[in-house]
Amino acid sequence: MTYLSKTLLLCAGLALAACSNPDRFDDGTGAGFNNGGMNAGMAASASDPTSPLYFQQTIGDRVLFAVDQSTLSSEAQAVLDGQAQWLMTNTDYSAVIEGHADEQGTREYNLALGARRANAVQEYLVSRGIAGNRLKVVSYGKERPIELCSNEACYAKNRRAVTVISAVPSS
Repeated sequence: MTYLSKTLLLCAGLALAACSNPDRFDDGTGAGFNNGGMNAGMAASASDPTSPLYFQQTIGDRVLFAVDQSTLSSEAQAVLDGQAQWLMTNTDYSAVIEGHADEQGTREYNLALGARRANAVQEYLVSRGIAGNRLKVVSYGKERPIELCSNEACYAKNRRAVTVISAVPSS
């Protein structure tokens, strides 16, 4: 066995071992490290109205958009009204608003469209009394689909803005 094949075999073994425990980042609170660790250490009960999980599951963390649009529908505004109320009540949290697009169109176009969608949500929440310094926006364009198929049902789910809750760092 050559040095190269031994090295490749060792790397493959290490890669497989790294995938063996999906709960390896769970800290015992049930929060895990979902969303890049942003929920770590926060209350995780969906029945606790102050928890990010309650926000996500009961209030709703996403709004959907029509094709090539960044205009908020009445349904989206209703969800955002609930988000604004939750954020007004729970001032220890900030939010990152992620803008997304479906796979149609160029990468550049979809990044710009995702940014317009995230900005529309941010502007709406600010108009409802949320301080702008508690909100950040990021666009992923078509890079982070939640559905992977090439039909309208998938496209509709991927045309969205998602509000991700995180704890405000103490200063």
